[in-house]
Amino acid sequence: MAQEELSGQFLFERLLLKQMNPQRRRYDSPAQEAYLAMWRVYDRLRAIEEELFAEYGLSAQQYNVLRLLKASDPQAVPTTVLVSQLISRAPDMTRMLDKLAERGWIERERSTIDRRTMLVNITIAGQELLRKLRDPVRQVNENQLGHLSATELQQLTVLLKKAGTPHEPPGSPWLEPIDPKES
Repeated sequence: MAQEELSGQFLFERLLLKQMNPQRRRYDSPAQEAYLAMWRVYDRLRAIEEELFAEYGLSAQQYNVLRLLKASDPQAVPTTVLVSQLISRAPDMTRMLDKLAERGWIERERSTIDRRTMLVNITIAGQELLRKLRDPVRQVNENQLGHLSATELQQLTVLLKKAGTPHEPPGSPWLEPIDPKES
């Protein structure tokens, strides 16, 4: 009986998919089509990356924090600066940093100048983890976008920055001037 129900569900889903034929899909606007395409691509590319990071007990956000800390090493970074530089918002930065500290990948200390400020630095173990991840991350990036030419990657980057710039807060480190020759 369960097999018949499963097969019936499968047929029902196939029928629905046929009715939702991508060639018949309609969008409310070109902007909606572009946004949904970006969302879908992000979801597919993120899945590839998550598979790698899961092998190391990391999330993409945690990897990004380690990467940012390594770039500023040996200078410790205030948590507020880390938050502003993250690729996507981290709803619970404290808990994320707790997990990284528990694994020995970061150290935290209170600022001697402003006791309200927590300073974060990468440890030798955190640097070693990033060294181990260097080649696998490059391979993931190649799997994600290696089918695009260098010119296409540059064009994609310019268009994505152009799409995101109006939505960045003033002073965001993600704000970069767009070269008009590239747009």
